[in-house]
Amino acid sequence: MRGSVNRVRRWRAAVAACAVLVAATGLPAPAAAQEVLFKVATLAPDGSTWMKLMRELDQRVREETNGRVGFRFYPGGQQGSDLDVLRKMRTGQLQGGGLTGVGLGEIEPSLRILELPFLFRSADEVDLAHRVLDQVFEERLRARGFHLLGWADVGFVRFFSRHAVRDAGDLRAQKTWLWEGDPLARAFLEELGVNPVPLNITDVLTALQTGIVDAVYVTPYGCLSLQWFTRVKHLVDIPITHAMGAVVLSEKQWSLLAPEEAGAVARLAEEIFGRLNAATREQNDEAEEAILTRGLGRTELAPGAMEGFEAIGRRVWDRLAGVLYERDLLDRLTGALAGARGR
Repeated sequence: MRGSVNRVRRWRAAVAACAVLVAATGLPAPAAAQEVLFKVATLAPDGSTWMKLMRELDQRVREETNGRVGFRFYPGGQQGSDLDVLRKMRTGQLQGGGLTGVGLGEIEPSLRILELPFLFRSADEVDLAHRVLDQVFEERLRARGFHLLGWADVGFVRFFSRHAVRDAGDLRAQKTWLWEGDPLARAFLEELGVNPVPLNITDVLTALQTGIVDAVYVTPYGCLSLQWFTRVKHLVDIPITHAMGAVVLSEKQWSLLAPEEAGAVARLAEEIFGRLNAATREQNDEAEEAILTRGLGRTELAPGAMEGFEAIGRRVWDRLAGVLYERDLLDRLTGALAGARGR
């Protein structure tokens, strides 16, 4: 009996000593709250500005939450396409995705209204659209189980082609890529009268190399970083659309955050994504100049061709109203743009 008492006393002394050691060294106690980790996958390559800023976000979030909240990023398409990422989010393998407009449209089709052809004339108009519609989109994403962490706009998209494009007829004569599974791009190319070649974005460079496609649509920065510029000769001088991107998180995982933690993450994300979007716009300008200095020619449209392209764009707006988004939402956005242009 006495031996048992001594063993209990020694065990209690050991526990007490351990507690003193933890307090003295600052090590976390065994009962400390576990980390809320968001595993986030993206097509953005490692080493890109996007990834550098996302890693800064992770570091600062961990600092402000004392290590309780953090991110783990999987760049460069490690986890597959947008659709693969969404499937893994729904099964709990991932808790976040840096998605393109195609992926965002799979969650909530009405978000594609931000990528309608020939809708925006400037970055300021894109910012206006976010001010008008972001609250609507955040609520719709939340209803589908996703939390919008921040917009990562991609920039204005141009046509790049082997042969000069001065009007819609020139484009019809070329084999034009279609991002496979994108209903918005398909509607636009069909209205143009183009018979597109549907491919995943990861297959486009090979298709350019082998002559499967002659024309592609992408931002200047995308054309440069994806090396597509090495297989085309012309930059068509019209902004077709403004491509969007965003980071969305699992609403279920987001709900695990304490209010002060959610507030800290939201505040830091707003700052980081603001810097990211500013950098993206600057990089697109720099990439366009870099592409032109490497041998591509800037092709200007024939007289009257721009009006024709814009008319095609408006037909797409009407065609997709009631399919991807409500007519009221389109009227609200175009009304805000018209008001801003009238000032």
